[in-house]
Amino acid sequence: MPAETSENPLVRVEGLKLHFPITRGILRRQVGAVKAVDGVSFEIYRGETLGMVGESGCGKSTTGRAILKLNRPTGGKVYLDGIDLEDLKGKKLREIRRRMQMIFQDPYASLNPRMTIGRIIGEPLQIFNLVPRKERKGRVQELMELVGLNPQFADRYPHEFSGGQRQRVGIARALALQPDFIVCDEPISALDVSIQAQVINLLEELQERFGLTYLFIAHDLAMVRHISDRVAVMYLGKIVELTDQATLYANPLHPYTQALLSAVPIPDPKIESQRQRTILKGSLPSPSDPPKGCNFCTRCPVAVEHCHEVEPDLREISPGHQVACHLVV
Repeated sequence: MPAETSENPLVRVEGLKLHFPITRGILRRQVGAVKAVDGVSFEIYRGETLGMVGESGCGKSTTGRAILKLNRPTGGKVYLDGIDLEDLKGKKLREIRRRMQMIFQDPYASLNPRMTIGRIIGEPLQIFNLVPRKERKGRVQELMELVGLNPQFADRYPHEFSGGQRQRVGIARALALQPDFIVCDEPISALDVSIQAQVINLLEELQERFGLTYLFIAHDLAMVRHISDRVAVMYLGKIVELTDQATLYANPLHPYTQALLSAVPIPDPKIESQRQRTILKGSLPSPSDPPKGCNFCTRCPVAVEHCHEVEPDLREISPGHQVACHLVV
């Protein structure tokens, strides 16, 4: 991971919020909001991978989409290389979008079934007019070879490929514009286990070759540990713990992080049989009506009265280790 003191972050997120309005009645008056992302702040340094984990519905994917402005944030700031994306519109926003791309979760739904693989990969080149028309076919073939696809299959359609091959098409499309930053939105969750490692290895090879920076969103804690430099743990729209992956897996401090990691099986049967799991009671609260105080207080096994009254700040407990919990000192 790049030294935080030696350079400015490539991506800086400050107080990012994305609330979806709840409306009722004929006049569609707003009566509330779904707080999908509620005040998230973090930094990603050039060339590193920040993993983002949490339960389904905690706001991981929405955070990634809000950073890229696929969903317009309700509040907060996003900076790319020091440039405030909120201030950009029209041509300037279009230009900086070239530097930010996304690999989507479903490798079939994210590909147009009526377009050939060659057209899908070449479409960004056409939209941004980066490569002359005569050279576009050759560039598409280069990108296909780069991700391990046979260039002779450029005229085939997405349904003729396996899930892993379709995800490689998505990766090739993301690389077409030579971006600096890529949001990987659960890129392996829809793939067979045997294919997941291949895609992860490909992402790592591409990162090393092109100096890419990733926000890697996933459910698989073991895979996040393998690919990430640092890890952010989200719960109900907020980051509850953020540190380097070695520290997080060796010494998780937030009760929610401890519960998540206790659910990850250990290959050694002796250690696994002696290990105590943290079982969370109740279900995930609705993001439209989060609890008062700490979002996790309704399920936390160690919560005290103060947790139900005051929301904890995400504060630095030790160098590079941030935790949002009143009981961690």
